[in-house]
Order: sequence, then structure tokens, then C-alpha cells
Amino acid sequence: MLVSTRGRYALNVMIDLAENENDDFIPLKDIALRQNISQKYAGAIMSVLSKADFVKAVHGKGGGYKLVKRPEEYTLASILQLTENSLAAVSCLEKGSPECEKAGNCRTLPVWVKLQKVMDDYLESVTLLDLINNSI
Repeated sequence: MLVSTRGRYALNVMIDLAENENDDFIPLKDIALRQNISQKYAGAIMSVLSKADFVKAVHGKGGGYKLVKRPEEYTLASILQLTENSLAAVSCLEKGSPECEKAGNCRTLPVWVKLQKVMDDYLESVTLLDLINNSI
């Protein structure tokens, strides 16, 4: 599994929203500035997060973004699943991939299956709040 820049930035903008949350919407330009990414790239990430109902978006004056849920309700797994094509350790474990013709005789498959479970369990166990509190 290789987490892309898009996945890392999605985590960062979600942390930013959590750390700066109040009753107001946070403008995209403020998020992009704090995270040192372009507004265009931040906007593309926010669009994905908004369509998945991870953030609420309001356009126009006084608009911006805010989290839909509390920081402890977002896992790293849920955020990365939105932004990454795959979180599979190896291609034969990708969702929707055809069963490998060598699976029955593959001596390394149990290693990849166990590694995948460890990664999935870990990413499901870490929340935005954990990252904010640096408690991982």
C-alpha cells in the first residue's frame, strides 16, 4: 500500500477542520494556506469529502467547510478509502480483482492476507482525534 499525496492531504485537511472547528464554516483559502497546498487541489479534495458527507460545504460569502461528525468518529481507514484507489497490500487482494490462478499454491498469500488485516485493523483504530492529540 502506498498512500498518495491526495490521501495524505485529505488527512491533513480533515485534521485542520477538526482543530479549527467552531460554529463558523472555514474558508477553503484558509485551509489551503495553513496546509501549504493550492486552493485548487484543496478544493478537489474537499469535493470528494463533501460528496461522501464527511464535510459540509457552503458556497458564497461566509461559506467554507466544516466536519459533519466529531473528530473521534472519523477513522484513517474511512478517509483513505475515499481518496486512494486501493489500500491493498498486494494487487491480488484489491477489492473486485479476479481470484489469482496461483492462489491455491501461493506460499506467500497467507503473509499478504495477514499483513492486510493488520493494516486494515490499525487504520480503523486511529481517528482524527488521535492524530490531533498525538495519541497514537
